[in-house]
Amino acid sequence: MKDIFRKLFWPILCFFEKGGSAEGYRQSHRKILLVVGFLFLVLSGVSLFFSIFAETFSALLPIVLFFVISLICFVVGLLGSDSAVARIWGTR
Repeated sequence: MKDIFRKLFWPILCFFEKGGSAEGYRQSHRKILLVVGFLFLVLSGVSLFFSIFAETFSALLPIVLFFVISLICFVVGLLGSDSAVARIWGTR
């Protein structure tokens, strides 16, 4: 199942998995990346809620932006290699 998702999200993973080894990788980086992804997902949901409550479409950009950031964090955190996680943190 993981291979299917890796093929599905290949365009995202391809950007972060360029390069060699994961020299600056720590297991805590992956956990923190998942927490950050969850926080951006909550932020996207809150923005959606208040956008519906206020009946305005001006909050569409933050909703989409926060959701895309959370999606990238979840994809790299769950499916990415150790070098992808190290690259997203800039510790290579």
